[in-house]
Amino acid sequence: MSPFRTRIAGLAFAVIAGLPLIAATSITAANAADNGVPSRALIILTSPSLQTQGMAMVLGNAMQAGGTPVNVLLCDKAGDLALANTQSPPLKPKNVTPEQLMAKLIDGGASVSVCALYLPNSDHAKTDLRTGIDVATPPEMAALMTQAGSRVFSF
Repeated sequence: MSPFRTRIAGLAFAVIAGLPLIAATSITAANAADNGVPSRALIILTSPSLQTQGMAMVLGNAMQAGGTPVNVLLCDKAGDLALANTQSPPLKPKNVTPEQLMAKLIDGGASVSVCALYLPNSDHAKTDLRTGIDVATPPEMAALMTQAGSRVFSF
């Protein structure tokens, strides 16, 4: 192959190899400039697994520490975390419960709610919920899920 063709082939390869980086940079910039709306995280937690519940709260706290506003929706068996009388065993390595991690989220400004179906399909009332936990409404949650800049995480 001639030196000219080798050079052209090298340039073509460099351009093609760089396209994913250019595209990723453009997408990130577009998301960051998305109408000036700050990013928001909505964590939907349904798992009855204590480790999964704990990890969802750990990640929520990490997002919040990074400046991301966090909302948590507790549904099905995960709704039990919202009950004032629920006390899970501590999880290693920090020896904290999902409830303690959730309280830290609330103290940091997170909004935590049980889903609209939780209380009507259980033996519990709104008075059984921990302080700072509300009952979500479907329109409110749908708005959060579809809000520009929102990221939805399901556990």
